[in-house]
Amino acid sequence: MKHQAGLSRTQALWRCVQAIGLVLQGLWTIQREFERATPLQREAHIKAWSQSVLRVFGVDLVVRGEANAPVSGLVVANHISWLDILVINAALPVRFVSKSEVKNWPLLGKLVVNAGTLMIERASRRDAMRVVHHMADDLRLGHRVAIFPEGTTHDGSAVLPFHANLIQAAIAAPCEVTPVGLSYWQANEPSAAPPRKSSAAAFVGEMSLVESVWTVLRQGPIQSVVNWGESQTAQGRDRRAWAIDMRAAVSECAYSHAPPH
Repeated sequence: MKHQAGLSRTQALWRCVQAIGLVLQGLWTIQREFERATPLQREAHIKAWSQSVLRVFGVDLVVRGEANAPVSGLVVANHISWLDILVINAALPVRFVSKSEVKNWPLLGKLVVNAGTLMIERASRRDAMRVVHHMADDLRLGHRVAIFPEGTTHDGSAVLPFHANLIQAAIAAPCEVTPVGLSYWQANEPSAAPPRKSSAAAFVGEMSLVESVWTVLRQGPIQSVVNWGESQTAQGRDRRAWAIDMRAAVSECAYSHAPPH
């Protein structure tokens, strides 16, 4: 697979060894400490662990709009990569809703499941209803739940149309929805050069998870930008109308600002 010039194979393999060690450490922490930990302690573990993994992968985190970061409610984001989960959790831990195939990812799948991710069979309308009920229960309890309404990853050039089903949970709860835009950029660019998007993070096409991980491991520094937008309430909108408006809000967050050098 082609990738942009970056680290040597030996350097990438060392990163890989470190990443595997962190995944095993994360599994140990979940199994040994999460049961007796408070919600705030769990969030602290997740945030610190996610930041550590990003450092190993050479991903620098930039957070914007921190004043808009939600205390509770539904978080809606665009979806470019498996890195998105780490990036959001490194900024603000949330409970994710993810497609059921994630359970089969090597090592990461077990970690994601044990961290409390809600799994959904996307092709099943009945399962979507089940997940909406679970989401609404969590939202009523004041938790943060995050979804990727595009339903798939993409190259990051534009936000795809949103599926509206899961947004129903915010209407049922009811609660606020906070848009967040994710983008990935080349780091360490010359100060005079215009910012350039990084294609290394994109998990697209027929690419396997292993191929995508290896591409990121071989890449030089990447800058990930998390841009929080202003929270919204339904204000009489049904889920389809709200999904259209939230897509516009996420697009604004993801693509309206270039990253700092």
